[in-house]
Amino acid sequence: MRIGLHSIQPRVVLAPMAGVTDKPFRLLCKRLGAGLAVSEMTISDPRFWNTRKSLQRMDHAGEPEPVSVQIAGTDPRQLAEAARYNAGHGAQIIDLNMGCPAKKVCNVWAGSALMRDEALIGRILEAVVAAVDVPVTLKIRTGWDAGNRNAPAIARIAESAGIQALAVHGRTRDQHYTGQAEYATIARIKSERGIPVIANGDIDSPQRAAQVLRETGADAVMVGRAAQGRPWIFREIAHFLATGEELPPPSLDEVRGILLDHLHALHAFYGEEQGVRIARKHLGWYAKDRPENAAFRAVVNRAQTAGEQVVLTEAYFDALRDGASVSLPAVA
Repeated sequence: MRIGLHSIQPRVVLAPMAGVTDKPFRLLCKRLGAGLAVSEMTISDPRFWNTRKSLQRMDHAGEPEPVSVQIAGTDPRQLAEAARYNAGHGAQIIDLNMGCPAKKVCNVWAGSALMRDEALIGRILEAVVAAVDVPVTLKIRTGWDAGNRNAPAIARIAESAGIQALAVHGRTRDQHYTGQAEYATIARIKSERGIPVIANGDIDSPQRAAQVLRETGADAVMVGRAAQGRPWIFREIAHFLATGEELPPPSLDEVRGILLDHLHALHAFYGEEQGVRIARKHLGWYAKDRPENAAFRAVVNRAQTAGEQVVLTEAYFDALRDGASVSLPAVA
């Protein structure tokens, strides 16, 4: 799959997720096989570009190419300026968010709320495409609700405006992340449009990825929640798509190494206090399928320093590796 001049290989994409796909996580997923990792959503309002959070979200130094940055907003002129700003600060692909179902985003008519105003969508897409020399992509849902699945109409508007790839989550906005994703709408869009289409929603295994590609004819798959605590899913999917064979699961020692590397990266990127706090959710995701998950989180979440967090994590995995009962050091 190509987006502008960029070859996306393998055709497995990390979905943009607010509060999740920060720079440390993007780097990790790229290292473990993602062909493209889209940044978490950045705001288009220039009043907030110099806040600590925005500066962290706009930090792309050292990221493997291509660097894809997602922006969100409602005003065409403001979004165009945000696209120019991000392109000037390292973005090689600008992605527009019209798929986020969060209430605080939709209440200001951003994210998936924009799908209720196709005329405004057209003005936004034309303004952003005209503003930058880098490719512009778009992420949408199948519609606002079951009675308004207008994604095919928006796909037509997007292609006409010069959008160079379209990611479609197989749910309506009112579903949020409940129920099951449907892929018929994605298949219809792919059959009607000439731009690359990326299928998103419930892609949680190599087999499901292959099935969705067959059912939709999509050019790539996008993985979101299934990568939380399991970033090696990208290499598993890529290998299965290339060979039809399943990779063995990572060893406990490899998972331990991946998680500790992730912890160190979070502490270095955010600083100790913020890094420790952000790392807690990732620790929970890594351990979520283990029976001792609740006990592990109860102890690790009390860690206040990077050193404590690392020591507790090492002790947890060492106990699992040695086949001993998990007994973690106490935390003050």
